[in-house]
Amino acid sequence: MTDTERIARAALSRLMEPQDAVGLALVRTAGAVDALRIATGQLATGPELEQAMTALLAENGTSSWPGMNASLRRWAPRIPDLAPERDLATMHRLGGRMIMPSDALWPRQLTDLDLHEPICLWWRGVEQPLPAASRSIALVGSRDSTSYGAAVTGDLAYSLAQRGFTIVSGGAYGIDAHAHRAALAGTGDTMPTIAVMAGGVDRFYPSGNEDLLRAVANQGAVLAEVPPGSAPTRYRFLQRNRLIAALSSVTVVVEARWRSGALNTAHHAENLGRAVGAVPGSVHSANSAGCHRLIREGGAVCVTDAGEIAELASPSGESLANLGPGQPADHDGLTLEDLILLDALPLRTTSSVEKLTSVAGLSADSVRAGLGRLGLLGLAESERGGWKRSRKAC
Repeated sequence: MTDTERIARAALSRLMEPQDAVGLALVRTAGAVDALRIATGQLATGPELEQAMTALLAENGTSSWPGMNASLRRWAPRIPDLAPERDLATMHRLGGRMIMPSDALWPRQLTDLDLHEPICLWWRGVEQPLPAASRSIALVGSRDSTSYGAAVTGDLAYSLAQRGFTIVSGGAYGIDAHAHRAALAGTGDTMPTIAVMAGGVDRFYPSGNEDLLRAVANQGAVLAEVPPGSAPTRYRFLQRNRLIAALSSVTVVVEARWRSGALNTAHHAENLGRAVGAVPGSVHSANSAGCHRLIREGGAVCVTDAGEIAELASPSGESLANLGPGQPADHDGLTLEDLILLDALPLRTTSSVEKLTSVAGLSADSVRAGLGRLGLLGLAESERGGWKRSRKAC
């Protein structure tokens, strides 16, 4: 069944665009194998399925949708191009893999995306566990970075990598490239950096960063939710930004113009309850206007060095924005196991005790006891038999 599901998810990732709400609701409701059969016209749907999808879409902010027939017509032109075995063979030839939510390598922090969790991820690089969100920092910004932005990004990425953090970015020119390059230089024993691509990982894009992205793949990971051969369209750039934000505990915007795409990543992070930082720049620099906007509107904390970013990422204390002088953090006094468990709890969906034992690496008894303590402190809450992190813990 796992192989069948893997083939189905590979096909679905080509059939459906990233963040296709109807497609993702179909997969969540019917399962990947039957979702593919329905989407390709091999299996008919009934009113019960559409009612379940309608309820799921409503829970996730889509109050109305045109129905299954409209989606089937939308997907139909791509059906002749489906060749999941070929795509999987391409990844094998490149020394990569496709991973799906049931795999041990799947990054559990992506469950915070709820319905918009990817169908699968195409991964080029060494097979090794991706770090937890608490050990990952996103550094993003303008493609046309200034010398100031390049220097600051280099200092931050190098220092954070030296502290054992993994740097997540988008592989583009400018701030992204400076972040990946400095992380590779500052790495210790951890995965140094992750590049999240808007197109297929069979081709490194942009071509001018090919050598850099090859080094990222050799030492870290290059990821995409679209299959090999997919073009990096503008829409896909915007959709992949949610993955950069979800993989990381903190998103830092180093340089951004007033309408920069980096602000889109920051907004995704804010919606997920993740911390957002922005680096200040000259008031005369258009490349810092977006950063100043984030700080002024309260969407980001002003950060100036790696230590401040590391403090934002720490699961054992509140962010710099929320703590006044001498004010105790809600997390103070927690044991190490409680902190690990708190970090493993999802923000939006609930998780079972059994799943938490796997994600946190704790025994079932320790998880149950820890959930009880976190619940009494108001840091975790039970819902329909599962557990999730409370807003107080964000």
